[in-house]
Amino acid sequence: MKKTFIAVLSLFLATSIHAQETGLFNNTETFTKQDTLRGSITPERAWWDLNYYHLSVTVDPDEKYISGKNVIRYKVLKSNQTLQIDLQPPLKIEKVTQNNKELEFTSEVNAHFVQLKEPQKKGDYNEILVYYSGNPKEAVRAPWDGGFSWKKDKNGKPFIATSCQGLGASIWWPNKDHMYDEVDSMKISVTTPKGLMDVSNGRLVGVDMEENTNTFHWKVNNPINNYGVNVNIGDYVHFGEKYKGEKGILDMDYYVLSYNLEKAKEQFKQAPKMMEAFEHWFGPYPFYEDGYKLVEVPYLGMEHQSSVTYGNQYKNGYLGRDLSGTGWGLKSDFIIVHESGHEWFANNITYKDIADMWIHESFTAYSENLFIDYYYGKEAAAEYVIGTRKNIQNDIPIIGKYDVNNEGSGDMYYKGANMLHTLRQLVEDDEKWRAILRGLNKDFYHQTVTTEQIENYLSEKTGKNLDAFFNQYLRTVMIPNLEYKIENKMLKFRYTDVVENFDMPIQVYLNDKEEWIFPTTKWKEISADKKIETFKVDEDFYIDSNKV
Repeated sequence: MKKTFIAVLSLFLATSIHAQETGLFNNTETFTKQDTLRGSITPERAWWDLNYYHLSVTVDPDEKYISGKNVIRYKVLKSNQTLQIDLQPPLKIEKVTQNNKELEFTSEVNAHFVQLKEPQKKGDYNEILVYYSGNPKEAVRAPWDGGFSWKKDKNGKPFIATSCQGLGASIWWPNKDHMYDEVDSMKISVTTPKGLMDVSNGRLVGVDMEENTNTFHWKVNNPINNYGVNVNIGDYVHFGEKYKGEKGILDMDYYVLSYNLEKAKEQFKQAPKMMEAFEHWFGPYPFYEDGYKLVEVPYLGMEHQSSVTYGNQYKNGYLGRDLSGTGWGLKSDFIIVHESGHEWFANNITYKDIADMWIHESFTAYSENLFIDYYYGKEAAAEYVIGTRKNIQNDIPIIGKYDVNNEGSGDMYYKGANMLHTLRQLVEDDEKWRAILRGLNKDFYHQTVTTEQIENYLSEKTGKNLDAFFNQYLRTVMIPNLEYKIENKMLKFRYTDVVENFDMPIQVYLNDKEEWIFPTTKWKEISADKKIETFKVDEDFYIDSNKV
């Protein structure tokens, strides 16, 4: 077992706008038993550790129907005879077997409790086989509400894809649907009508060709989170390249609709550029064994592991728009950059509880800044990330509620990115900052993590106590505010709207001269060598300021 946007009123301004509209960041203070069964490590989950899945599924586009089975292999950590499997209606479990013996199970909507007959001895590896079928939930506005997307391409052929972050992978296949426990490896076998191809995670290891169907077998050699598993079916054509990366030769493969091949060959030239920038900043691509893929889908895109999905219409920016308003966002394809950045922060380093989803989205929104930094310089990158601040709502805290499958604010994207950009200024050493980002991906390689672990790591590696810093930006909606007074040569200043012990130093410009000041909630003062004519706070620090 391994590891574990938002609002100006513009239709296409940000991913998070759509996420808020469609409910991905649907926060509520009222939680149900189902929220607990979905979001907590229940006793019926805790005693067994995922080892292997073999998911087999047949997809019928005409009937929007799926049927299949999942082999679930696990290691017994503690003896228990009841095992929780998750599958969401309207899909139904037909039967569960172990060693060819059918097992009884009870159901509480999404959670199904299997009664095991044979003794479960600590240290043993056992398997169950779960058979299921039905018409899965159809995604209304993928990927934000999730499910199956049953579409047609412009030639009238089926164009199908899954997406399920937040909602849960159990919306379309039976599994242990909690992020804390990732399966070590898995096989995915998808049967499609003749003339269509399935592209899933990992490497294609075989195709069974029958009279009316084809079955595509994919093997994932690395740990993978449940929502990262995907099915993509269409009239695909393939091209690819070999990338010389930090760990050797990386297979980069591209699957696109047949009539988009030439556009893809041009637009996807950005993929190796992305890989170069992110290996520089974050370290080696985490899944060399499984390769890297971009797969065209009928929705915007998603970070499915080693099978990154793409629907950005072969345009730069976010559907042709710059989320920062600076122009820098049009220098690259947002989906290629952002969703691929998740290979490091989401798929390599994964949250244990979705309340800590900022670990995925803050670092990956920040990766957009680092991509620009790598190719266009630090000043351009700063302009971009500062430009995204207009998307921040400060509506609710970034961290959600634990154990009830609850995300925090969509501000985890660009408030989170600006928090990290601010932290880079505090480090005052860009090579050290780069080493910290690479260290995260090395030291938490293929792990599920908590906010506490990431906070402690960053405090240790920066050599700074960042408790109040993270409490401010992750756990409140307050923006630190610098109040200041100017009296001839004297500058007086203090913080307001801050948590206890918040004392972040900032850089300011006094008479156009840059210097550090060290505000607290108490008034402080410094003297200039002449009358203060101009004063401003360095925009690289995400704070407000006002003259009193």
